[in-house]
Amino acid sequence: MDSNQTSRYVICMKWGTKYGPEYVNRLYGMVKRHLHLDFQMVCLTDDAQGIRPEVRCLPIPPLDLPAGIPERGWTKLVTFAKDLHGLKGTALFLDIDVVVVGSLDDFFTQPGEFLIIHDYKRPWRVTGNSSVYRFELGAHPEVLSYFRENFETVRQQFRNEQAYLSDVLHKQGKLQYWPAAWCPSFKYHSIPRWPTNYWTEPSIPKDARIVIFHGECNPPDALAGKRNRRFRFIKPTHWVEQHWRE
Repeated sequence: MDSNQTSRYVICMKWGTKYGPEYVNRLYGMVKRHLHLDFQMVCLTDDAQGIRPEVRCLPIPPLDLPAGIPERGWTKLVTFAKDLHGLKGTALFLDIDVVVVGSLDDFFTQPGEFLIIHDYKRPWRVTGNSSVYRFELGAHPEVLSYFRENFETVRQQFRNEQAYLSDVLHKQGKLQYWPAAWCPSFKYHSIPRWPTNYWTEPSIPKDARIVIFHGECNPPDALAGKRNRRFRFIKPTHWVEQHWRE
């Protein structure tokens, strides 16, 4: 598809060595199977080697912070640049370690100016989980510009980019959340309660579209029945193999 004619994007980011190109390739495969609308997938990355040709790879724009200031935990804010590599249209951002298990069409048709996952652990807070968010490219440049101009204040007030992002858009009256069932947490919603976790495999929650992996394991860990915390057992999660593939 000609990128100049594309108004619908799926954007992901890959930097460093924690995740290999297979994460991007499998994400593309899952999106292709579950999104029945025209789209172009864009990966903002510092290393395009091994990424399938259907994915348009572009450099990660710099945060432009003073030398010595760590960018870890804030990098996603560059998606809110006034001009992100000339891309224009609607963008759905996905973390590369999610597992898509249902239709993605509604993520582009759901009403709202900015949509994000509501916080799992403390639902009374406005904070969203930025594993999945949708926005108009170039529509919220103040998110990035204010951070660049006031990074010390922002870093003192907010733990990470999703807390800051949610606060800014909430104060503007633009923050909305996906239906809770669409983006469940593997950690909180898939793993059975103790002691049934010893004989029951983690499940796909009802009405799930995208299962979010955060904290204790990622998709290959779940498939292998591994967890990063001692005394927290899970059985191998076989549905990951069915969905998490090219």
